[in-house]
Amino acid sequence: MSMRHTRLAARVAVLALAAATPLSAQTILHTEKSAFEDIVVYESRGERCMKFGSVQAPGRQTCQLPARPEELLFDYTRMMMASLYLRPDPRRILVIGLGGGSLPMALARVVPQARIDVVEIDPSVARVAERFFGFRTGPSMRVDVADGRAFVQAAARRGDRYDIVMLDAFDETYIPRHLSTVEFIREVRSILRPDGVLAANTFASSGSYANESATYAEVFGAFYNLRSANRVVLASAGALPGQDEVAARARALQPALAPMGIDAERLLPMFSTRPDWPQDARPLRD
Repeated sequence: MSMRHTRLAARVAVLALAAATPLSAQTILHTEKSAFEDIVVYESRGERCMKFGSVQAPGRQTCQLPARPEELLFDYTRMMMASLYLRPDPRRILVIGLGGGSLPMALARVVPQARIDVVEIDPSVARVAERFFGFRTGPSMRVDVADGRAFVQAAARRGDRYDIVMLDAFDETYIPRHLSTVEFIREVRSILRPDGVLAANTFASSGSYANESATYAEVFGAFYNLRSANRVVLASAGALPGQDEVAARARALQPALAPMGIDAERLLPMFSTRPDWPQDARPLRD
């Protein structure tokens, strides 16, 4: 892993696995060269999106429908919100990686009683999220411009504990190595409450899929493995709720989640604890 990757600790990216829209169909709203990456905001076919690198890049970090900003457009965001099926009443949430702010804003709508801490390494991303995607901080929503791992280590020293931690941190290629290892995932587990939940966004087609799976299994044991183009790990610091309990919570939450495009009947069949990676896969380490 290059030093550049090591430096990019808490960069959000959904990096949705979708083909780039033809340049002729895009209206560029903003370009900015931050300390970490070129940021592009554009509109196409009713969607407003953020990319890192250039507008021709195939991945999209964030997309939003300005006419319906509450709707979650990417499968992975809906899968991450399924962490509420495991912990439906969180009081404190940590999101590592901001992008356009889709996840923290969705969480604020569904669980307004929760305090949400967001970590984003690039201050330019935070400014773009506010200007173009409607993200807002407030008494229950704050952003720390910091390295994701450094933030977790400082939180552990303070004795901070979270009900849900979401990992959605990518650099321009993939998840930075130091946010992928057994040592880091153990640090994240240390700031979870006894029944706290980790939700982690990865790629279903990643070349390190087996190693990532072995990493989470080493720290948490069994976990729910949700797959589409992206893969979302849902793990619990306590006993993992059974599928009947998950289904009951999902259906209770459906009225609040439906306006975001979240469908329990589509998500629930994704919940699996069956290992789908070679059992001799080696966990990732520092």
